[in-house]
Amino acid sequence: MSKNQALFDRAQQTIPGGVNSPVRAFRSVGGTPRFIERAQGPYFWDADGKRYIDYIGSWGPMILGHVHPEVLDAVQRVLGNGFSFGAPTEAEIEIAEEICKLVPSIEQVRMVSSGTEATMSALRLARGFTGRSRIVKFEGCYHGHADSLLVKAGSGLLTFGNPTSAGVPADIAKHTTVLEYNNVEQLNEAFAAFGGEIASVIVEPVAGNMNLVRATPEFLQALRDRCSDYGAVLIFDEVMCGFRVALGGAQALYGVKPDLTCLGKVIGGGMPAAAFGGRRDIMAHLAPTGGVYQAGTLSGNPIAVAAGLKTLQLIQKPGFHDQLAKQTKRLTDGLTAAAREAKVPFVADALGGMFGLYFADKIPASFAEVTQGDTKRFNAFFHAMLDAGVYFAPSAYEAGFVSITHDDAVIDATLDAARGVFAQLAA
Repeated sequence: MSKNQALFDRAQQTIPGGVNSPVRAFRSVGGTPRFIERAQGPYFWDADGKRYIDYIGSWGPMILGHVHPEVLDAVQRVLGNGFSFGAPTEAEIEIAEEICKLVPSIEQVRMVSSGTEATMSALRLARGFTGRSRIVKFEGCYHGHADSLLVKAGSGLLTFGNPTSAGVPADIAKHTTVLEYNNVEQLNEAFAAFGGEIASVIVEPVAGNMNLVRATPEFLQALRDRCSDYGAVLIFDEVMCGFRVALGGAQALYGVKPDLTCLGKVIGGGMPAAAFGGRRDIMAHLAPTGGVYQAGTLSGNPIAVAAGLKTLQLIQKPGFHDQLAKQTKRLTDGLTAAAREAKVPFVADALGGMFGLYFADKIPASFAEVTQGDTKRFNAFFHAMLDAGVYFAPSAYEAGFVSITHDDAVIDATLDAARGVFAQLAA
């Protein structure tokens, strides 16, 4: 028995499903999860000592690659001062100033410990600011596991959403309306029907949890226009795409300014850190200056702030995001060419350091289109690439990530493996 299998068997005795986050269990693709022991640059090694080229990057944070020496040094320099204080530090001010500088729509920012905390708190703030209850979200966008966000589309246009998780009361789900991503007509109809009730619209401007799906410029501009028309708060969930697709996030690429932004992943440099921020007049409603309560013992943790601040400083080096985007496109172009040569239906998309792989005839623009992909073929591709030492996301509904350490040699090794795998899939 492999050590990975032995660890998985052992884990299931004390951890539900053997994992602390569901996708890690490989339920979508089958097989045994890999238990990781160490990582370096673009690679990690499992419990059996096998090395993989890593294309999940801890689901986004490792934009510099694993164990970057300058980030490691920044963490080591603060470790001896204490792990947590439950009191303010100067470093919290420094990372807040850095975030506000890099994302102009953010005038004030509050640090938290997870993306779920960020989105949950931003929505509570939007409700407190507007005095309204209804939230609009979009099918396929994932904003963490807060009750009001674990909601799928209702049975018809503009109906109340339905809970997607046990334990979410219908009374909570009824305050969430779910619309189709990139559907401007549905959006306009929703605002015409109950615009005065809408506290907030929350959206991933570049979706990463139904695979990579880009918002259209028209869709994001319509969101901005309708929220402005009706006094609703527009929230961009950039937990995944923030600093990944561009230095100023997706909002910098699209030129659309949200009222609030949720950040995570990159701003922790691999440590548990996230944030939400935006317009000063909205943020002023947060306690202790306002009546919207939000708190966290480990918010602004000094070790996480040190890792995140150094990461944000390093990604500002001239040409960093251009090189990241170049390598990501090199990967997706190469995979597309290999699939075409093998005559396997396959397309790929890349934006900054994020990418999507689809066993389909066209790049999807909505959750419904994503679900039309060939998941059986994806699963076969995933396992064959895993055997070849390449670790893609263990689900057809997750985006992938490239780090700045994925150089030409790493990409070429990936493509060499992929040519053989696509040939197998075509057989």
